[in-house]
Amino acid sequence: MFKSTYLYLKEWMNNLWCFFCSSFKSRLELQLEILELRSQLALVHDDIKSKKITKPNSTLAFRQLWVLLSKHKNNWKENLILVVPATVISWHDKIRKWRWRRISNKGGRPPISDEVIEKILMIHDDNPFFSPEKIHELLAIQGLKNPPAPNTIAKYLPDKLGPTSYKSRQTWSTFLDNHSPDIWATDFFTTSTLTFNILYVLVIIKHSNREIVHFAVTQNPNMFWLKQQFRNATPYDKSPKYLIHDNDPVFNSKVFQDFLADAGIESKATSVRSPWQNPYAERVIGTLRRELLDHLIPINEIHLERLLDEYVNDYYNTHRTHQGIDCKTPIPKPEYIPVDIENFKLKSTPVLNGLYHTYERVS
Repeated sequence: MFKSTYLYLKEWMNNLWCFFCSSFKSRLELQLEILELRSQLALVHDDIKSKKITKPNSTLAFRQLWVLLSKHKNNWKENLILVVPATVISWHDKIRKWRWRRISNKGGRPPISDEVIEKILMIHDDNPFFSPEKIHELLAIQGLKNPPAPNTIAKYLPDKLGPTSYKSRQTWSTFLDNHSPDIWATDFFTTSTLTFNILYVLVIIKHSNREIVHFAVTQNPNMFWLKQQFRNATPYDKSPKYLIHDNDPVFNSKVFQDFLADAGIESKATSVRSPWQNPYAERVIGTLRRELLDHLIPINEIHLERLLDEYVNDYYNTHRTHQGIDCKTPIPKPEYIPVDIENFKLKSTPVLNGLYHTYERVS
């Protein structure tokens, strides 16, 4: 490092000394000196072109000198032999970038206070499966003024989870957006009990606000049981205009299709092997698996119904935020006036014996 700095300074001192000495020479002496240097440079240039010798590597001082000449001399390109003009321009661009890096503010995002970091770590400890986006949404919905961005939150988490991805098809995406207030979606999924009995879980979800309007558990799903579940889910004619479902025989049965027609519900079956056409039902089933069934083993049908009831009604519908509905909860929460961290206090309530926690602002 010391040697390279010494050579750099020596080269610049030599350039400045030559420039200083040339100011005391007569015009004739300068012209003769230029002729001497040009003749030697021509020989070197010919040897480089014929590949008798390799092109010398340009030093930092050499590059800086030519950048200065290119800015203060009009015909600087005429005397450029060892490199092309584009190379000098690239040198200038590198020096410009280096200069702006030196004078630019290196602070990055403004630091967040220890109190905010403490709240982030508290929420993460209570809910280790929360992504940075989910923690950001929770802080925002609880009324924290200027909550840190998800990328900032991720720096303080031991497990940096990336944002979720979602692929959709344009035709169905347009349909779902235009009709989401009138659409419900439904699907089955299975899970096993402690004794390895298979239970079937029916989930019905609203497209407009992602609310789980009904769920039910059974060991033997059939068209009559399904018909009764939809009666329970649509009291007082609170029924959707469209119902999206897959091609399960129980959904396509005549008994169930006649029930939908009598209720004024238009059945929309997805294409074969096209789960992406029923995205919200598929996604909520994945959420139920990841956030509930991957961490608990139901003992029997009654136990699973109790677990689902606590998760859905005490957490999912009332406290879990969703990016698809502007980071709000399916059942809207009261809006708080944003406050500074000094006045930002949360009351934590465990759900499912502490698997998750809900939060309320306290004064």
